[in-house]
This record gives sequence, C-alpha cells and structure tokens, in this order.
Amino acid sequence: MGRRPLIHRSPMPGLGLSMGITLTMLSIVVLLPIGALLLRGAVFGLDGIWDTVNRERVWKALFLSFRLSLFAAVFNLVFGVLLAWVLVRYRFPGRRLLDAAVDLPFALPTAVAGIALTALYAPNGVFGALAKEVGWKIAYSQWGIFLALVFVGLPFVTRTVQPVVEEIEREVEEASATLGAGRLHTMAHVILPMLTPAALTGFALSLARAVGEYGSVIFIAGNIPLLTEIAPLLIVIRLEEFKYDEAAAIGIAMLAISFAMLLAINLIQIWSRRRIGHV
Repeated sequence: MGRRPLIHRSPMPGLGLSMGITLTMLSIVVLLPIGALLLRGAVFGLDGIWDTVNRERVWKALFLSFRLSLFAAVFNLVFGVLLAWVLVRYRFPGRRLLDAAVDLPFALPTAVAGIALTALYAPNGVFGALAKEVGWKIAYSQWGIFLALVFVGLPFVTRTVQPVVEEIEREVEEASATLGAGRLHTMAHVILPMLTPAALTGFALSLARAVGEYGSVIFIAGNIPLLTEIAPLLIVIRLEEFKYDEAAAIGIAMLAISFAMLLAINLIQIWSRRRIGHV
C-alpha cells in the first residue's frame, strides 16, 4: 500500500495561493503579536514576570477578570441557547426586531456600550435608581462588570447555536414523543446533545471576548484597585507609566490562563462529539 498524501488535493485549483494568503494573514494578525509578546517576556525573564504578577493588585485583577468572565459566559451559555431556540421555533410580534437586536453588541462601539450601561444603571439612572431603593448597587461594582460582560458576550452563543437549531427537524421531536418520551426527556437526551458542540463553541467565544473586554467595562466598573479593577485596565495603566515589561508580563499571565481555559473547553467539545457519535 502506498502512503496516504498529507494534503488531499481538491479538483478546484488555487490550493497554494489560498494556503499562502491564509498563513500570511494568520501570521500578521495572530502569530506575530503573540510572538512579540512572548519575546518581550523572554527578554524580561521568568523572574521579572513572576515578580510583576506575584502582587496582590495583579492577582486581584486577574481573579476578578477571569471569574466574572466565566460567570458571564455560563450565563450567556444558558440564556443564549434559550434565546436561539425561541427565535427559531416561535413566531410572535417583534421577533424580527429582537433577532436584529441580538447583533447590536457587535455593531455598537464598546465605549458607547459602556457609557449607555453606566447611564442606565448608575445610582441616578433609570434602572440604577430602582436598584438603589432595594439596597442593590449595580454600576461601579462587580455587578456592573458582570452586566457589561453579559452584554458583549451573549450574541456569540446565540448566533453560534441558532443555525444548529434551524437544522433540527421537528420530526426528531415527534419521533421521540411517539416512542413515549416526555418533553423534558426529549430536550435532555435528544435536543441538547445535538446543540452541545455549537453551544460550547459559543461559550468559548463569549468567554474569550469577556476576558479581553475593556471599553464597555471601564465606564461602569469604577476601577477601584483590589475591588473593581480588571486586568486589561491594569495593562493599560502600566503602558501609560511606560512600564512595558510589566505590561507584557501581565499580558503573558492572561495569555497562559486563557490558553488553559480554552484548552479545557476544546477537550470537553471533543468528548461531547465522541459521546454523541457513540449514541
């Protein structure tokens, strides 16, 4: 038997050109910036990186950013899937308007989103005043950060899951009901396994967006060190102080944590696909 080729040729021409353009753009947009960051960290040294990261203010900022990003991504995972299901399976007045509004965080500049959320949820805002009456502070607290991260991350889950919901035929649910399964059993054992890979992809995108979010958060966070200061803001502060090595060190710490979290999500995706394949 002959060796199997590493690259399966397509009847359509242009493999070399398309591969070259793809690798060039990938290098310019992704690989070169990450390489420059790692190179800066290598020059700074592991001791310098650790000395920069191993400070209470940095640890607090990292923990705050990743913790609230994870909470927001989980929230978006649940409600994003529900929103996608409602938009596809039900017809009601205003559905098209709601469907269009899902893309609003994509089109809205993050600074504008932050100012709008702050105006609404500040103590003198429409919703902030109502929350203040019951003793709940939203803006200038961690609740405000969570709200901003939910706002920017929800469309990723909804738009990733929505095409999959459209492809699920109603006959699948009807067949499950014919075999005696109830609605909850059908949803848990038939529908959700089919949505899991797309939902996890949307979850990963939402998490990645939330971790690096800056513009929509700084206006509503209050930016109090050790309380509501996020890691991206701390990087900007170090850059404004011309401490480029320390900024790179914090960026490398965020990169390492983000890579570990996304790796775990990808492993879960692989496991879910294999589990669906064996069912």
